[in-house]
Amino acid sequence: MYYWINNILFAVYVLIIFSCIVVVLRENRNPIRSLAWVIALIFLPVVGFIFYLFFGRSLKGIHMLTRHGKRKLLHNYPRRRVDLAEMGLDPGENSIVRLADKLCSGRLTVNNNIEIFTDGPSKFESLKQDLLAARESILFQYYIFLDDKAGNEIADILIAKARQGVRVKVIYDHVGSFSASNKFFKRMQAGGVDTHPFFRVTFPQLANRINWRNHRKIVVIDGAIGYIGGMNIADRYISGLKDGAVWRDTHFRVTGDIVQSLIFSFVIDWNFLKKEHDLLDIQAKPSPYCNKTGIQLVTSGPVNEWDNLTLVFLKAIGNARKSIYIQTPYFLPTDALLQALQAASLAGIDVRIMMPGECDSKMLQYASNSYVTACLKAGIKIYRYNPGMLHAKMMTVDEDFVTAGSTNFDFRSFENNFECNLLVYDRDFNRAMRDIYFADMAQCRKLTLTDWRSRPLFHRLMESLVRLVSPIL
Repeated sequence: MYYWINNILFAVYVLIIFSCIVVVLRENRNPIRSLAWVIALIFLPVVGFIFYLFFGRSLKGIHMLTRHGKRKLLHNYPRRRVDLAEMGLDPGENSIVRLADKLCSGRLTVNNNIEIFTDGPSKFESLKQDLLAARESILFQYYIFLDDKAGNEIADILIAKARQGVRVKVIYDHVGSFSASNKFFKRMQAGGVDTHPFFRVTFPQLANRINWRNHRKIVVIDGAIGYIGGMNIADRYISGLKDGAVWRDTHFRVTGDIVQSLIFSFVIDWNFLKKEHDLLDIQAKPSPYCNKTGIQLVTSGPVNEWDNLTLVFLKAIGNARKSIYIQTPYFLPTDALLQALQAASLAGIDVRIMMPGECDSKMLQYASNSYVTACLKAGIKIYRYNPGMLHAKMMTVDEDFVTAGSTNFDFRSFENNFECNLLVYDRDFNRAMRDIYFADMAQCRKLTLTDWRSRPLFHRLMESLVRLVSPIL
């Protein structure tokens, strides 16, 4: 009896593994990655299958909206087309504009104003004042929304505004906000705040959802004011880390035509969660500006046909003529992006990458370090930010183009997370971002290939080991 049961179970397991291998092959992914999954499924019984369930599956082809639903939203949120000939952009910038529009309907907008925050206290004070002044609606989306002092202050404001009749909609990522108590979110619900987690991770959906996170940070107030960037809702963004180290990040307050794009992004995520066409009456207010400050919003996620932000980054790097400056907390580039940066540097372009001196994740720091040697050999300058955790995500190219937002320079942001970045075509803003970069650089330690090669053997071994799993970190 047991003999037959064992044979049946073994046959079922073999059938499951064979089915998984067929799925991997049919997806036509990167051959090396496909081969790795096939080997893991065959030679790592059970363990390989579990890892595949959590980290190997693809969401390509899954639609957040039906075609009818997307057409309805596009019709409801018409965006004025900008004549590129009047913008004075160079051919490289024009090609990025067209690429972003094609990838995700990321229309170029003008008549905008953008304010930069490089510290938590100023950003949170501005956000709280704008929330307190809300009269009609608040759309509020964060990867991390914690129930600490900062989180409770924001929650209290949202509840107060909801009780005043303001429509308040909140999206938070379930895994990103996992350390916040359920009581915290239930308190907001009871106070009239319509609150929903993105991809709630519960059984039996654990394997289906844990690898895909909504990393976006978007706020829209009364259809007139928007916030977007890298800061979440947590005390560390205001008071720093427990050891006194700073938490350096970048965030933006935007007004003007770009606010319509932020609303559009939020509504798509909201309707994906609610499975209904809600919030269609929330419209952006007419811009009070008349200028050529060009901004696009590019969204990206595992459900998209293309890796949107990867393609935008590749195009921007390929356009560079003089300089490429990057800030990122985690540097785990795809092969294509690493080679693009190496090619740029070897061609004489000034390529600089700034990372934290001490990362908030030891494993991610080892993984990031594994790419440093290849960068230094190509002449790429690597800087370590000394004052604390550098969490800013920004790339500036030739003072002509800046992209910044929620996207880290790593596999997870490019392939597995729902992300959003601004693309800014404005010389004054881009010079300001370049000046911020050089101010941060003054607080960095520059790595040299000689010093780097002298690091402990244990560190090098750990870097090589962790790099093997870097695509799923």
